[in-house]
Amino acid sequence: MSRIFGKPLISQQELNRRIKDLGRRISEDYQDRDVVMIGVLKGAFAFFADLVRAIHVPVELDFLVVSSYQSAKSTGRVKVISDLTVEIKGQDVIVVEDIVDSGLTLSFLKKKLLMRHPNSLRVCALLDKPARRTINVPIEYVGFTVPDKYVVGYGLDYQNRYRNLPYIAVLDKEGEQE
Repeated sequence: MSRIFGKPLISQQELNRRIKDLGRRISEDYQDRDVVMIGVLKGAFAFFADLVRAIHVPVELDFLVVSSYQSAKSTGRVKVISDLTVEIKGQDVIVVEDIVDSGLTLSFLKKKLLMRHPNSLRVCALLDKPARRTINVPIEYVGFTVPDKYVVGYGLDYQNRYRNLPYIAVLDKEGEQE
């Protein structure tokens, strides 16, 4: 059991502190405006829940389920499994991602969402992994920049495991935490 709860790369306390900072920044940037927050599932669920509670302006919530992975490998193609249920035309929108690595998924989502003519569209990502970037996409709100390692916890998974860890940990090549 102790191997499941390996050494954190980012502790629960660091996550909590940074999310409060992001919530404060978003609240200041959207003062006197409503915002539609779109959580990208499954990975962003924990971050999304904590982030929206840290925001002190009116928010409307919705979710997208997208996939570009099979097992732990990217397929290079993004598909929408479940689409939005709210209208975003004329709305200020923030897409909330767990991690941005290659930029493929985020680039796809931004193009798809911009076709719906929101007033504005910004991105908030818990983790940014710039070493893996193949498509340059702006991220207006970044929690942490992480090294080119496979990370799990706080919603991020490896073969649908480790999402429940309250911190971010690095997974080694055999699927065990370092």
